[in-house]
Amino acid sequence: MRQNELSPAPGSRRKRKRVGRGNGSGHGTYSGRGCKGQKSRSGFRMKPGFEGGQLPLIRRLPRKRGFTNIFKINYSLVNIDKLNQFETGSEVTPEGLVAAGVVKSLRQPIKILAGGDITHPLLVKANRFSAAAKAKIEAAGGTVEEIGHAAETN
Repeated sequence: MRQNELSPAPGSRRKRKRVGRGNGSGHGTYSGRGCKGQKSRSGFRMKPGFEGGQLPLIRRLPRKRGFTNIFKINYSLVNIDKLNQFETGSEVTPEGLVAAGVVKSLRQPIKILAGGDITHPLLVKANRFSAAAKAKIEAAGGTVEEIGHAAETN
């Protein structure tokens, strides 16, 4: 077998549809576009979501509108009552929270919330604190330190 003797597999190559070449071709007169109307005109292009002038689905349903903010920062939330498991006067860091099983991973920055009460003083380091959580930690004799996060420095 030589290169010039090769041919494509049967049925793998089809001839191009040549419209508007007489009625004997089967695609004459209207060229497969039917009679009249918007879709039969030359240059017609339907926009995505267009429903023939009817109010489109995307405009009928309010829940489908809007956008997703790509700059939103999702925090791992920790209530201060979870900090009671740390020893008095110890330093609570994001790594320490992961080791204690309070937070699953350090992928997201950590925010301390004011849920519950704290009973002893701690040095708490996290990315964010709610105002009430900061007040409760300081009222218990502890200190608060905000550390930066790579996603927040944009």
